[in-house]
Amino acid sequence: MIEFTGERIIPELMKPTNGMLLEHIARYHFAIYYAKGRVLDFACGSGFGSNIIASAAKKEITELIAIDIDKDAITYAKSKYYHPLVTFQQENAVDPTLPQKLGQFDVIVSFETLEHIAEEKEFLENIYQMLKPGGTLVISTPFGQGRGMPTNEPFHVHQLTKDEFHELFSRYDKAEFYYQRGVLVEPEPGREGRHYPFGIAVCKK
Repeated sequence: MIEFTGERIIPELMKPTNGMLLEHIARYHFAIYYAKGRVLDFACGSGFGSNIIASAAKKEITELIAIDIDKDAITYAKSKYYHPLVTFQQENAVDPTLPQKLGQFDVIVSFETLEHIAEEKEFLENIYQMLKPGGTLVISTPFGQGRGMPTNEPFHVHQLTKDEFHELFSRYDKAEFYYQRGVLVEPEPGREGRHYPFGIAVCKK
């Protein structure tokens, strides 16, 4: 069993009505629509989301590589969320040799990862290099006070503003943005007067 810190999603240790659990499940279900070919789940955590995508899109995907920097998380994922199309392995998201190790993918998903990584440019460059031309990136992050600003979350380096999040994907041929509140995911600009704590970008290379 991996340690439950309150940050990592471990469904078997959480109530089915837990808001954070439901938010994460909603993001993975949102990504199922885009899943095809060779898929990478960047920072897969306990592995439940990788299993969700592989189970739902088993006829559309050829394989799903799920990586996380935490050895215990990968060990847990292998034992708890085995799926014949999924390979769990320990890797560092900012390792410059990652594109050579893993190759390219038709689809890359990365949920709630950006806010944990100080080496933002290296992380985004790895994503871009590993995404095939014409491939799709689905990535999310919580909004906050901005790059370099303090956050109340002890595991977060910082939390980007909406404008900072948008600016990350200017090199892509197409980028669509969505806002999330609870299980609800709505296209930008969302509903007038409603606060959305999370952003999701869907980018085509």
